[in-house]
This record gives sequence, structure tokens and C-alpha cells, in this order.
Amino acid sequence: MAKRKQGIFGRIWFVVWRFLLFLVLVLWLFRFVPPPTTAFMLQSPYPVTQHWISIDKLPSYMPLAVVGSEDQRFPEHFGVDFAAISKALSQYDDGDSLRGASTITQQTAKNLFLWSGRSFVRKGLEAGFAVSLEALWGKKRILEVYLNIAEFGKGIYGVEAASQHYFGRSASKLTMNQAARLAIMLPSPRTRNPNALTYYLRQRVNWVERQMQQLGPDYLKPILE
Repeated sequence: MAKRKQGIFGRIWFVVWRFLLFLVLVLWLFRFVPPPTTAFMLQSPYPVTQHWISIDKLPSYMPLAVVGSEDQRFPEHFGVDFAAISKALSQYDDGDSLRGASTITQQTAKNLFLWSGRSFVRKGLEAGFAVSLEALWGKKRILEVYLNIAEFGKGIYGVEAASQHYFGRSASKLTMNQAARLAIMLPSPRTRNPNALTYYLRQRVNWVERQMQQLGPDYLKPILE
């Protein structure tokens, strides 16, 4: 019986480490090659439009806009912002719904490999993938992939497709205001339109622009060089 159990556990471990090795190889490959698709794109109920653009071709205020809006500690953390998680768990214990508290790295991991919705299981997987991305990719690649796979509308993925759809121009020619208007779409991309802003969203755009000014044009320079 003991040998039989050892045999079962051995087979399970063999499958697990082979799967983990496969994931590491995929992550390493995506450090250099644009991901052909993502879990979120495959789950999309809408036709998918995406056009890859190098982060080096984007104006510096496009990545700054999403960092200012979504994750201002992005250059500092290692994929997981434990202070934000602690705050979200505290609010959950107080009766609020479970909030995201996701960093840009976690959102990149979620979009690539996971599913939407909120649960402790998904958050745990998201955190594990996020740390792996930080170790294997580095900040610049994470930000580049995020800007190319984030959803900016119904079936619209990445800033290049979004810029062409909403503004009729390449993302390389975005203005600072247009970058901020795209950034405020990220929490609810299927219900927002950067060309039809409500009063709340106009205020949000103004807030993002102020954050960009306060962070300064060189805030992301150390990780983008």
C-alpha cells in the first residue's frame, strides 16, 4: 500500500513539475515574443481587435497615464502591493465587497492566464504569476505587455487598437489628454467611452492628468531605459 501511494504521488509530482516547467518556458518566451492571445481575449463575447505596438514607440505619457491611474507604486513593488492587499482585506472584514487591490503586474498576469471575477483562489494565482513576471520579465516588459493586452472597449485590446478606434490615430501620436482619457477606461472598459465622458469621468481625467504632472515626466525613466 505504501509503495502504491508513493507511486501515485510520484506521478502527480511528475505532472506538476512538468506543468510548472511548461509555464516557465511560456513566460520566458513571452519576454521576447508578443503573446498571440490571452485568456481574456479567448473569453471575450465580442470580436477581438488588437494591434501590437512597442513601448518604445509610445509617447512617455501613455505608460505614465496608466501608472498614475492604476498603480503609482509600480516601480517600487515586486508584483504585489501588500499594503493595498492589507487595506482591501480590512475593508472586506468590515463588510465591504472584496476589492481588487491589483497591481499592473497582477492585472497583466490575470489578463494573460486567468479569468474575471473576484475570489481568493484567483487572487492567489494572480499573485503567484505576478511575482514570476517580475522575476522573468522586468518592469519594462510587464508595462509593455499590459499596454498591449488591456481591454479598452468591447473587444478592443491594447492602446494601439484603442487609439485607432477612438481617436483615428496611432498610439504613437496620442496627446497627453488622450492618454489620460484611455487610462480612465481600464476599470470598466465596456461601459466607458473616452469621447463621451460623464461629469465623473471628466473629473477622473483631470485627476489622472494631475497625477501625471506630480509624478513627473522622468518617473518611469529608470525602468524604461
